[in-house]
Amino acid sequence: MKKKVLAWKGLGLSLLAGAMLLSGCGGKNDAGSSASPSSSAASPAASETAPAAELKEVKVVLDWTPNTNHTGLYVARDMGLWEKHGLKVELILPPEAGASALVAGGQAEFGVGAQESMILAREQGLPLVSIAPIIQHNTSGFASPVDKNIKEPKDFEGKTYGGWGSPAERAVIESIMNVQQADVNKVNFVNAGTADFFTATKKGIDFEWIFYAWTGIEAELRGEPVNMVYLTDYSKQLDYYTPLLLTNAKVIQEDPELVRAFLAGASEGYQYAIDNPDDAADVLIKAVPEINADLVKASQKWLSPKYKDDAPRWGEQKREVWSGYGEWMLENGLMEKELNYDDMFTTEFLPQ
Repeated sequence: MKKKVLAWKGLGLSLLAGAMLLSGCGGKNDAGSSASPSSSAASPAASETAPAAELKEVKVVLDWTPNTNHTGLYVARDMGLWEKHGLKVELILPPEAGASALVAGGQAEFGVGAQESMILAREQGLPLVSIAPIIQHNTSGFASPVDKNIKEPKDFEGKTYGGWGSPAERAVIESIMNVQQADVNKVNFVNAGTADFFTATKKGIDFEWIFYAWTGIEAELRGEPVNMVYLTDYSKQLDYYTPLLLTNAKVIQEDPELVRAFLAGASEGYQYAIDNPDDAADVLIKAVPEINADLVKASQKWLSPKYKDDAPRWGEQKREVWSGYGEWMLENGLMEKELNYDDMFTTEFLPQ
C-alpha cells in the first residue's frame, strides 16, 4: 500500500516542483487567437465594455488542448463577456508541469484542473482553491469497442486495460469491480503509451478510460461505437468534479473582486453554451481553426446540458463531493492523511 501512495503522489510532487520552478519564470502559449463570434451566434445581452486601457489582464491556463470542456471560456473571451466585467483574459496552453503548477506559482491567476489532482496538490501544500466545476458530474468511464462485449465491471476479467501507469487507475477499476464481486487480479494492466484509443484498441488493448464527450463522440462519428462503463453508475464517491476552474488562495485573499468578475464572465459564457450549443461550437471552431469542426459540433450538443445538469446554477459545488472522493482516495491508499475539504473550494464568488 505504501508503494501505491508514493507512486501516486509523484503527481503531487511534480506539481510542487513545477510550481517552485515556475515561480521564478514566466511563459506564454496562446490557446487560439482572439476571434469574433460567427455571424450566426446570437450575442448575450450587451452592456457597456470598459475602455481597453482600463481592462485588467488575466491569464487562464487550460488543462489540455482546446476542446468542448473549454467552450464557455472561449465564448466569454471572444464575445466580450469578460471585457464588460473589466477583464482582458488570455487563454494559454498548459506547460508540462500542468495548469496547477502555473497557478500555484503565481504565473497565472486561474486554471483548468480536476478534483483528483487538486486534492493531491493540497496535500503537498499548494494553495489551490476550486471556484467552479465546469461539468456538474463526472462524465468519464471505461470504453471498449462493442465487439469486446464489455458491458459492466465484471466483464473486465480476462481483458487488457490500457492506461498511463497511475495507481489511481487500478484503484478505480478495483472499486467498481468489487461492486460485482469481480477480481481485479484477472485484469491485465499495460501502459498504452501515446497511442490514442482507436489505435490502442486495434493493437491488443480491450478497454481504456475516456471522457465520452470527446473520445466517445469521436467513436460515433467514425462509425466505431463503444460500450461505456461509467464510474458514476457504480460509485457515488467517484462522481467527482472533473474538470473545474481553480485559482490561488492568495488571489482570493488579495483581489476577491477579480475572482468575482472572472466567474461572472465565465458563468455567462457557459450559460450561453448551455442555451446555444451550436452557436457556441462555432465560437470554439473559429478560435481554433485546426480543430475537428464536426467533432466539436457533435460533442457540444452532447456536453452542453451536462455543464449545469441538475444543479441550481452553473458552477455549483458541494462539500459532500469533495469529502466523498477524498475519503475514497484515503481508503485506497492514494493519500496519507485526512484534509480540510472546506478549504479546497468556494461558491462565494458565483453570480447569484
